[in-house]
Amino acid sequence: MGNSLVKSQLNDVKGFLTKTITTLEDFLNETTIKGFNLENEEDQSYIKLIFSNLRKLIVYSEEGLEACSVILQSEPFQKAAAEKTLYKIYHNCIEEFFAPKNDAWFENSRSAYTGRNAIKYYRNVPEAVSLLIKSLEGEFQRIREELEYYETDYRTKMIQSK
Repeated sequence: MGNSLVKSQLNDVKGFLTKTITTLEDFLNETTIKGFNLENEEDQSYIKLIFSNLRKLIVYSEEGLEACSVILQSEPFQKAAAEKTLYKIYHNCIEEFFAPKNDAWFENSRSAYTGRNAIKYYRNVPEAVSLLIKSLEGEFQRIREELEYYETDYRTKMIQSK
């Protein structure tokens, strides 16, 4: 892939991460688990798990944003570093959104065929949480489609270099 295409994708991902961080931070700064008035301990534990995952997403997104900024400021443009960064963002941010390691929620892969939101929860969640995830999902899906190339390309390069 040419330098200009990789640089353009890096700029696009930088904008996506900036918006994602702002959205997540605003939600977490304005929302408390106690404010949901959950009826039982299991529901509270589940929401804590979801909030934990949202905080992880912010950290991963901030790390990716910082890496994008550093690479975009460097001269000459470091194409290999940019590709590696996009690969890491794909795994740390995008994959964590759709399939969190802590199993806070899961992706219903059949939703792609129905046009519905793909994120499903194991328990009922407050509407505010559901609306937040729905508001993020479209952009995460778009970036996932843009960065899927790096999943196979970067792995292939790593295998070939061994």
